[in-house]
Amino acid sequence: MTIDQAVGLAREDEGPQRATLLELFLDLVFVAALALTSRTLAQRLDWVGIFETAVLLTAIWWVWAASALATELHHPLRPPIFVTTIWVMFGTILMAGALPGAFAEHGLVFAGAYVAIQVGRGIVLVAALAGPSARQRSNRLLFWNCVSAVPWLAGAFVTGPARGLLWGAALAVDYGAALFRYPTPKIGRLPSPQYAVAADHLAERYQQIFTLALGDLILVITLTYAGNDLTIDRTAALLVGFATTVLLWQVYVHRAGALLKAAIEASRDPGGFVRSAPNTHLLMVAGVVAASAGFEAIIAHPTEESSPWLVGVVLGGPALFLLGRARFEYEVFSRVSPSRLVALLVLAVVGPALLLAPALAAGLTATLVLAGVAVSDSIRAHGNPPEPPMPST
Repeated sequence: MTIDQAVGLAREDEGPQRATLLELFLDLVFVAALALTSRTLAQRLDWVGIFETAVLLTAIWWVWAASALATELHHPLRPPIFVTTIWVMFGTILMAGALPGAFAEHGLVFAGAYVAIQVGRGIVLVAALAGPSARQRSNRLLFWNCVSAVPWLAGAFVTGPARGLLWGAALAVDYGAALFRYPTPKIGRLPSPQYAVAADHLAERYQQIFTLALGDLILVITLTYAGNDLTIDRTAALLVGFATTVLLWQVYVHRAGALLKAAIEASRDPGGFVRSAPNTHLLMVAGVVAASAGFEAIIAHPTEESSPWLVGVVLGGPALFLLGRARFEYEVFSRVSPSRLVALLVLAVVGPALLLAPALAAGLTATLVLAGVAVSDSIRAHGNPPEPPMPST
């Protein structure tokens, strides 16, 4: 038993684990952050708005992914982890509050909160962990969080494209360091065995956050509907938005979503799933955020002619989701269902034609494409026995 296990901070090889109420409480903060992200995009449907939203969403998502890993590897209710989790919650609220003006007057609040969350967590863990392997793991993460803090803070003191470039570089450091297992001077990369996790806990955490992301879509379309005259065409747009939410959930949970736990357990390299899960789910969550922004615009103005950017966001949301879902399916079964690829092709082909149609038609098209994927999944499920996950090498 390590010293950390003796004092009850690290949790390793402890059998089945379930998400704690504190972890669910943490996730609720991210619902607000995701809702503000999608609303920010809806207010600026152009390439600048899409780029800025991508940067902000990627930052918020990385805070959640790092927090989920921290509570995965340590007991969340022990004082150091509990305090750190509350710290993350408050910092995320600050980020969410600054998000609409992050590329304007609130850049320092957004970047400062991000750095305070990541660096603050690392300092607490390094100070609290006594076991050498666990402390070195936290030292690696703290080192790279300090490296990325430089462009994060530097970006807050400049304006225009320079801010986006610096923050993009900071995110490249954050995601790149994780991809290459945090190579750190003198202590090297994080050993693969230290990515050992409880499969049921990790699967449950990602399933929960995706479900809560769908709550963002429901929240946004409901608030938009309530904030306008309740006409027949807006009611139809609300129905289409709700149907899209249901279909996104259905396509996510079909087989691969339900078998993530078994896939991790069957994998010869569980750490590979730990490192890839944030990226595949980022694509899927980004798809939900784009869909939220698109349906906010559609419900507000359902009969207006679609703009190229609106069509791109409305169809791009399901496309991003399906790309992430296809990668997710490949990780579990080592193959991709043809329906995913066909759906992506259809979304790409019908886009130009929708420029001449009302906004509601674009939303309905995205919904029908997702419905086709869901129907295909259902037919395959009834015609074939359940597949076991394929062990990954």
